Amino acid sequence: MSYFLDESPREECGIVGIFAPNEDVARMAFFGLFALQHRGQEAAGIAVSDGNLMRMHKDTGLISQIFHPRTLVDLQGHYAIAHTRYSTTGSSSIRNAQPFMIETMNGPVALAHNGNLVNSTALRDELLHSGVGFSSSSDSEVMTMMLARNGGDTWVERLKHAMTLWKGAYSLVMLTRDCVYAARDPWGVRPLSVGLLPHGGYAAASETGALHTLGCQAIREVNPGEIVTLSDKALIVTQAVKPAENLARCVFEMIYFSRPDAVWDGRSVHQVRQNLGRELARELPTEADVVIPTPDSGIPAAIGYAMESGIPYNDGFIKNRYVGRTFIEPTDSLRTRGVALKFNVINENVLGKRVVMIDDSIVRGNTTGPIVRLLREAGAEQVHLRVTCPPIAHPCFMGVDMGTYDDLIAHKRSVEEIRNHIGADSLHYLSLEGMMHAVGRQDGYCQACFTGRYPLEVDLNSAKTGFEKGIA
Repeated sequence: MSYFLDESPREECGIVGIFAPNEDVARMAFFGLFALQHRGQEAAGIAVSDGNLMRMHKDTGLISQIFHPRTLVDLQGHYAIAHTRYSTTGSSSIRNAQPFMIETMNGPVALAHNGNLVNSTALRDELLHSGVGFSSSSDSEVMTMMLARNGGDTWVERLKHAMTLWKGAYSLVMLTRDCVYAARDPWGVRPLSVGLLPHGGYAAASETGALHTLGCQAIREVNPGEIVTLSDKALIVTQAVKPAENLARCVFEMIYFSRPDAVWDGRSVHQVRQNLGRELARELPTEADVVIPTPDSGIPAAIGYAMESGIPYNDGFIKNRYVGRTFIEPTDSLRTRGVALKFNVINENVLGKRVVMIDDSIVRGNTTGPIVRLLREAGAEQVHLRVTCPPIAHPCFMGVDMGTYDDLIAHKRSVEEIRNHIGADSLHYLSLEGMMHAVGRQDGYCQACFTGRYPLEVDLNSAKTGFEKGIA
């Protein structure tokens, strides 16, 4: 339903891993996932083990649609992993839902993964030629099958060996009969943290907010290249592979993906986003009457812009948070309203005013123009669009669905052409230097979608559904 699409890039996945003796671990995993729902709305799953048997439930849809008391009661155990999905490799279908669970000669294993391997095609071909079959088109299944066939006396050894072969972005949780493992790629692309549960045990999750939801204490980031073992023993940390010389954390976690309450790389995401707004105000001072955000990711940056510029902040839009999740098609007349089905303008806050509108990014350019038109229809005298990152001119191959080069408006048009296309009075993207100053570092982050300089060699012709040619 393209008329409901957000302008921002699509992310990716959220993962949870838990060891919690004498707790309802499935219910804990459910609430951990619930705190990560923003990272994926296509599918979700929970796998648990009681030390002997492993059980799993997964389906397409939102977390609240998939899990009910009657499904959670069957998921008994002390160990759990969970996943909420937006597809970045493989289409949105039940066969691509995670976790992936299989039986191996070393016992059952399940895996849930956030990210994207850039060498998954070569790895999959090698497995196919050795007789391994696949039921999905996801690189996460490739990872699971590699773990199943790897040599080694322990699962840590098998995972450690696999991590030397995987190239790209992966934060993952792995479940065996009597353990949960959390691991992160040596480039540190995707976030992953671990914490101590209040009544014993440990939890790992994509964002610190999910760990706070579970009551975790002593939260620390899983460092690049680490494996963290969650079991009935003390927390064990293994440096499986050496961290990359040039780390490549995804800067879009700061700009858009992570919840504002997240802490990543020792930085408050909310504070970074306010800093992005401040940098915008410094780079191009603008005479205006009101600063408004595009909900919700633009709110902290708009606050920062208003504080730095002295221009009053106010709400400009009311967002219908659920319209994009309906399966009911609108009528033809409503379809022409497009973005108006998702946003309503608070007219009195923009009528007759010069408006600075703050947005986190412009990717395809298919909704920004209609949003600008909504402001003009509500009586805005001028609309000045300010974006908290540089123009996105290159696709992502590390687990973010930004489309192809042909989809990216900044790859096809200059800033002035984009301004004219969306109908704004002025348009300014934050500079690369300004963005990194707001983050608080000038290195250690992937900036490939802005610069085209990827941290790893990538196949520029690859597509997220590339494994699906032989599977209906």
